Amino acid sequence: MILGILGGGQLGMLLAQAANKIGIETFVYTDSDDSPAINYSQKSLIQSYDDLETLGRFIKECDVITFEFENIPFDTLNYILKDKPVFPSPHINQIIQDRLLEKKFINNLSIKTTDFIDLNKDTKISEEIFPGMLKTRRMGYDGKGQSVVNSKDDLVNIDMNIPYILEKKINLLKEFSIIITRYQDGKVFTYEPIENVHKEQILHTSKIPASITNEMMSTAQKQCEIMANSLNYVGTMCVEYFVDHNEVIYVNEIAPRVHNSGHLTIESYDCSQFESHIRAVCDLPKKEPQKIKNAKMLNIIGEDIKKYRNKSTKENYFFYDYEKKSVKSGRKMGHLTNIT
Repeated sequence: MILGILGGGQLGMLLAQAANKIGIETFVYTDSDDSPAINYSQKSLIQSYDDLETLGRFIKECDVITFEFENIPFDTLNYILKDKPVFPSPHINQIIQDRLLEKKFINNLSIKTTDFIDLNKDTKISEEIFPGMLKTRRMGYDGKGQSVVNSKDDLVNIDMNIPYILEKKINLLKEFSIIITRYQDGKVFTYEPIENVHKEQILHTSKIPASITNEMMSTAQKQCEIMANSLNYVGTMCVEYFVDHNEVIYVNEIAPRVHNSGHLTIESYDCSQFESHIRAVCDLPKKEPQKIKNAKMLNIIGEDIKKYRNKSTKENYFFYDYEKKSVKSGRKMGHLTNIT
């Protein structure tokens, strides 16, 4: 079996590495030559995602296709789906790529998100929504396309031709995420909640166990199963949560893919989020992940990668270099996991 992977970044790289371990060949299609995944896949193509001729070559050689990030153009995914199975289904990206549709989907399942409004030139804005987070409805990650707004005055210079949502800020206590895998027959496995700390809106550290109550854990895992089943999801996905000072949990967003916060599962579980994803999308025998160790992961951002390259790693520490050619401020360059 040959698994096609759209996207060649670190998530694609870790997917390809996991696939190699269980005997699945991978074919990476990426639009950038600075794509570490191509170093670990058996085949690769570098071309724009709307090049139908090159896509045709890719489709022909793959048995099943997945993607490493949710902003692969929907038209590309839908074009591929005409010939080969794509997991998770492209229709899921239509929902998840739009923050407004995503929040409405979640709320329609009676699952709580922070309060929000669809912001456009005709919106009547109540002062109750402030302070808030202004977010573009499409694109944006690691804090991109987001800003804090404290009053209507902060919106005066906003280009209302761009679709936004405005979310009310909460009195944030902590953040955690749930990694969940759903197989093609509907069988679901969830990983233990992962507690996350962000710096400058980029994930800084993740750890298990998370310091949340058993009730929070149980509620979040049940909610994630409801969302995965409602989407008829196939593969691994992540749901990010906020916890306020009253210990109320809110879904922040859904990532329809493997996730940065789940990197620690490589060492802390006998079946990582990456292997689980591959097993699900390729319809391989199911494997329920079993935790081996507690763990903490540190993201390595920008120039900090130079502190770790070409240096020995202490016992119980595992260093991953994403092998990106260009070092940029705010760019994820690697991670370090410590198991305990």
